[in-house]
Amino acid sequence: MSDTHALVRPELFGALAGVELILHAGDVGGQSVLDELRAIAPVHAVYGNVDPAGDPHLAARLDLDLGGLMVHVSHGHELGAPTPEKLLARYDADVIIFGHTHQAVIHRAGPRLVVNPGAAGPRRFNVHPSIARLTIANHHAEAEIIPLGGQV
Repeated sequence: MSDTHALVRPELFGALAGVELILHAGDVGGQSVLDELRAIAPVHAVYGNVDPAGDPHLAARLDLDLGGLMVHVSHGHELGAPTPEKLLARYDADVIIFGHTHQAVIHRAGPRLVVNPGAAGPRRFNVHPSIARLTIANHHAEAEIIPLGGQV
């Protein structure tokens, strides 16, 4: 997920039921968001351009080995206007997760996968809120966008 901007939508609890791990790609909006998400599953989060860079609960970037694949998480603002092509050129990971644009994207480049889950927080930029579910099995990653309801 990404871009919660201090809002934890009630429907997130159902949408994330059964997940083993939550990856948050920045613009979290405070410790209370992380605390609520931890009630669902462990959380790894990075800071976005509106989060304080010095927050000890938020990393600048994450590089994780998940299911035998290298997964990179960053907000994307470090690239200015992030695109899947820019992220693939910058990071060597098998799976790259980013936010910032509020636009949900799943982009496959050969065996590599780039995912922007969209924005899970307040509705902005005429974009419908969403998250993504990443599934890793047998050294292969798949992702799906999950729309979230609500008018906030």
